[in-house]
Amino acid sequence: MGIVRTLDYKTCLVVENVETDMNKIKRLFFECKKHILDFKFDAGTSRGVLKQKETYFVIVKSNNAPFIFGIGEAGPLPKLSLDDLPDFESKLNQICKELSNLEVELSQEEIFDFVKINIPESLPSIRFAFESALLDYSNKGKRLIFDSKFVSQREAIPINGLIWMGEKDFMLEQIDRKLQEGYDCIKMKIGAIDFEQECDLLAYIRSKFDKNQITLRVDANGAFAPEEALQKLNKLMDFDLHSIEQPIRQGQILKMSDLCKKTPVPIALDEELIGIFGLKNKTQLLKQINPQYIILKPTLLGGFRETKEWIEIAQSLNISWWMTSALESNVGLNAIAQFTATFDTILPQGLGTGQLYHNNINSPLIIESGYLVYDQKAKWGI
Repeated sequence: MGIVRTLDYKTCLVVENVETDMNKIKRLFFECKKHILDFKFDAGTSRGVLKQKETYFVIVKSNNAPFIFGIGEAGPLPKLSLDDLPDFESKLNQICKELSNLEVELSQEEIFDFVKINIPESLPSIRFAFESALLDYSNKGKRLIFDSKFVSQREAIPINGLIWMGEKDFMLEQIDRKLQEGYDCIKMKIGAIDFEQECDLLAYIRSKFDKNQITLRVDANGAFAPEEALQKLNKLMDFDLHSIEQPIRQGQILKMSDLCKKTPVPIALDEELIGIFGLKNKTQLLKQINPQYIILKPTLLGGFRETKEWIEIAQSLNISWWMTSALESNVGLNAIAQFTATFDTILPQGLGTGQLYHNNINSPLIIESGYLVYDQKAKWGI
């Protein structure tokens, strides 16, 4: 046994503790803490403007090592997540209470089994939080969720620069800033302002950079009516787009399938995956629609095991994918980034959300010229 230096989340003091075997069965205790994230700007989406976002930190400890704790984040997206519920906080507190004092074996597969057995699939962000917290705790509470060169060797993850919906001038300002910051993949949310104005913005980017210099993605968040979608996609083809996310609202399986067959712009499913569980149902959905891409948000899909299953099915069907955060704080973003780094993918990921909030949790996650980097010299905040 050796000495472990850990951070007490209540006192912010570094303490020394005798190292214990974290992989044995442990009797654990859970609690949750609410945190209101404040956006630095009015974040426009097709479902409204976000100024704040409620999120919850799930903390796991044991009496055997009281100064070591794991942390995960449960932050359902308003009007989108299955568990966007008025009594979400009470449900989370109840689960923390019910699962406390149970014995948990801290191997990865046992953690996944524990979460799947004890937390219903109708609460996907809570599943994600408990998986993250337990994996963190199993690695001695160092915010190491998945080990990879991303953490140990500063291996960077390419990410897209996100352009939020808003007035044309505001979107133009964001575009210029992202281009100056060195991003070579830009994702623009569309569907909030006049379609012709959005095309003008895409034309502006293409007037400066061709497709070999800047990759362009757009995200419609289901804003197109099915009867007009193909016409709009034909118009968007002029801008050499990499892909469009969720052009029509989810749940219109036959219409989306037909659109994927005819589209001149590759389609990525996003919201379409929410609420689909089980190998058979996931496989059936992807076979029926046959999209060019899928986009994966572990907070919305029910955690890492569920997300990994989507990846395995997609790869078996030659469907490409990328990972995206769901407006988590740096706690959730860190877990998703580390998970992403365990896969061999070269596509830019949607993991550039760490700079959205005034009061985010300080972390080693930094962005350098369109890449997400884990700087081990930086410290985690509280």
